Amino acid sequence: MITVLVVEDSPTTREFLVHILTDAGIRVIGAVSDGEEAVRFVQRTRPDVVTMDIHMPVMDGIEATARIMETNPVPIVIVSSNWDPREVEMTFRAMEAGALAIVRRPQGIGHPDHAATAGELVLKVLLMSEVKVVRRWPRQQPTIPAIANTPHSVPAIVPESVKVVAIGASTGGPAVLQTILKGITLDFPAPFLIVQHMASGFLPGMVEWLQDTSRIPIKIAAHGETVLPGHAYVAPDGFHMGVANSGKIILANEAYEHGARPSVSYLFRSAAASYGRDAVGILLTGMGKDGAEGMKLLKERGAVTIAQNKETSVIYGMPATAVELDAALYILSPGQIVATLTRIAIRE
Repeated sequence: MITVLVVEDSPTTREFLVHILTDAGIRVIGAVSDGEEAVRFVQRTRPDVVTMDIHMPVMDGIEATARIMETNPVPIVIVSSNWDPREVEMTFRAMEAGALAIVRRPQGIGHPDHAATAGELVLKVLLMSEVKVVRRWPRQQPTIPAIANTPHSVPAIVPESVKVVAIGASTGGPAVLQTILKGITLDFPAPFLIVQHMASGFLPGMVEWLQDTSRIPIKIAAHGETVLPGHAYVAPDGFHMGVANSGKIILANEAYEHGARPSVSYLFRSAAASYGRDAVGILLTGMGKDGAEGMKLLKERGAVTIAQNKETSVIYGMPATAVELDAALYILSPGQIVATLTRIAIRE
């Protein structure tokens, strides 16, 4: 049975979360009200998963997450109810400190969305319980390693030009996007189009968080705007995103694909149709198979395609499916992706 520690300063909300998890057959072995208590509890009794609040007395969720990941690492899921961009940005700082996922706080019993939102929390906890986490050295700053000399890491196919980079991600994606985007400079010759599966309401805060460490402008995409090189555009909540060969963003309120809207596959198909061999497709960590077939089409059109490797993926679902379909030319770590993008797009 999975064991969970609930960290939440509100007694009512704490009891509510314990009820939801217990009702789903998950064993809650502790419920504490601040980050300092959480750090001590994890040190004494290592749970399989911690659900973490952000705003708490004594020690907030960001610092508690960092301390836990530096001393006794366990999978941490941030549970948030505040969708103000500035507040959500703090939630993503907890991910930067080592938390694996974010989920919205479930709606109360009697609310029409209670069952769905409670199910999201339970599913996220179950998924994260299977992730093997590693210790983070105190306030370690991630570095971008050189490309290893392996069959999947050294680009053998270099396009004549790169006109668009399309990226898809799900669970675990924000931290990888941060690594990639902060390694890109403003003189990069192509725009980045990004689909990140995320609970509704968290996207503006994620964009602000990414912008804090990036040297290129990042924004939520608008229908009809012309994309610019050295800029990143993130698909908005509830809309598929594509791109015309004129370089204009296309947003579509069409049917869900692979249970998602926006869909990575939709973006990849659009990039393949508009840019073909001048596109780069990158599929990052995430559950399911969204994006794999679209990446296969990109590869067939002559585009460079990259899947994140298993070792660095929180959930090796989407990239694994692409690899199984032989859709990925390269299988790389996040740091290697940055180095590869630089190598194939900025050549002497």
